[in-house]
Amino acid sequence: MRVHVPVHLRWGDLDAYNHVNNVEVLRLLEEARVRAFWRSSDDAGGVDQGMALIEAEAGSDTITLIARNEIVYHAPIEYRRSPLDVQMWISHLGGASLDVSYDVRGTGDRHSELYAQAVSTIVLVDAASSRPRRITDEERKAWSEYLGEPLQLSRRRS
Repeated sequence: MRVHVPVHLRWGDLDAYNHVNNVEVLRLLEEARVRAFWRSSDDAGGVDQGMALIEAEAGSDTITLIARNEIVYHAPIEYRRSPLDVQMWISHLGGASLDVSYDVRGTGDRHSELYAQAVSTIVLVDAASSRPRRITDEERKAWSEYLGEPLQLSRRRS
């Protein structure tokens, strides 16, 4: 199962070539990931909250750190008023880390266009000790619903 997070572009996301800058794509992934994973008392904004097990408030017991990001860009993203559809699933559950995979797609009349694919490795860290902490049974059970095939992004050059 995938989580779909609608993410709107900002005018400032564009670069001199009039498309979304590669660094801003990373920000879009971050925005979608935070909305999907962090539990909050605020409205979820149409996001499936089944993945949201980590407290988003200051003073939380868990910190999430990004250990790795890999992005492959398939097509330039031009400015649009309709949101992008950032689709996410968990492609690996380890002991204290997980891989989140993404497809970034358009919505509306160009919904099938794939703009980018990415994988982020997230490490769960105990806030008190600043050490990695194991994924709990509750988290593993909830996140297993979203477990899917890993993306094969790397290309080896001969």
